[in-house]
Amino acid sequence: MKLDREEKKFKDIKRASIFGIIGNIFLLIIKAIVGFITNSQAMIADSVNSAGDILSSVMTYVGNRIASIPSDDDHNLGHGKAEYIYSMLISVAMLATALIILKDSIMVIVNNDKYNFSIWLVIVCLITIITKIGLFIYTYKLSKKYNNLLIKANSKDHIADCFVTGANLISCLMTLIGVYIFDGIVGIAISLWMLFTYTKIFIESYHVLMDKAMDEETKNQVYEIVKEHKEIIKTNHFNSTPVGYKYQISLTIFVDGNLSTFESHEIANKLEKEIIKRVDSIYLAVIHVNPMDVKKTKK
Repeated sequence: MKLDREEKKFKDIKRASIFGIIGNIFLLIIKAIVGFITNSQAMIADSVNSAGDILSSVMTYVGNRIASIPSDDDHNLGHGKAEYIYSMLISVAMLATALIILKDSIMVIVNNDKYNFSIWLVIVCLITIITKIGLFIYTYKLSKKYNNLLIKANSKDHIADCFVTGANLISCLMTLIGVYIFDGIVGIAISLWMLFTYTKIFIESYHVLMDKAMDEETKNQVYEIVKEHKEIIKTNHFNSTPVGYKYQISLTIFVDGNLSTFESHEIANKLEKEIIKRVDSIYLAVIHVNPMDVKKTKK
């Protein structure tokens, strides 16, 4: 059953990345054409942003495909970290793009560049917002269902694009009253948003690749499950290692030394199964058992 869920997860994310690629290629083409014809820096920046979205969707597809490969002799814990490697690659590429957009947008303001208003600018903005809202709803549901960083990043990107393009739309309408500086301001806003968003993705990916421990909330959830087993006297040596979007944990429990080896290990086996079943973010639980002198403990 667990395998079926994993297979479905990879298929759903694959489908979402394909939808993202198709949708963003379409948006890139219409934005670039209208942006260069009208000389709108905001629309050109928005088209570059769409190019980044295509890269993001391609990376999601490739990273998801590699992450779906089962564990083997060379990769005992599977290939889940591929998601984070590709998330980091996406963030680096888009941070570089954001800096270029920022420079160009500043120059537009400095040089007082103007562009020609066109109804097609408005139409493209509206098409983009509608398309992105649809992609956001779809990917947001998947990110909540599977807690996957790649699709989570895609989801945030889609909804942020709605606001970015909304600002672009305002920039277009402002030209009707002769205000052109807003075009460069929107370009700067887009670049700053990209710097902020992709820096966060880079940091999150970096933490996982550097084996950052799980958050305290999830750790406490595990301890609450342990407390339900009254035969466990105490615990120590809690360790967690990220495996893709999940964690492998190890924990030492202390039980009555008078229990048989079979009985004490049954306690550990039962606890391992309960933790994996009840905590979605845990891929594997390894429980070590230590005997303890109960009489000395009571003294």
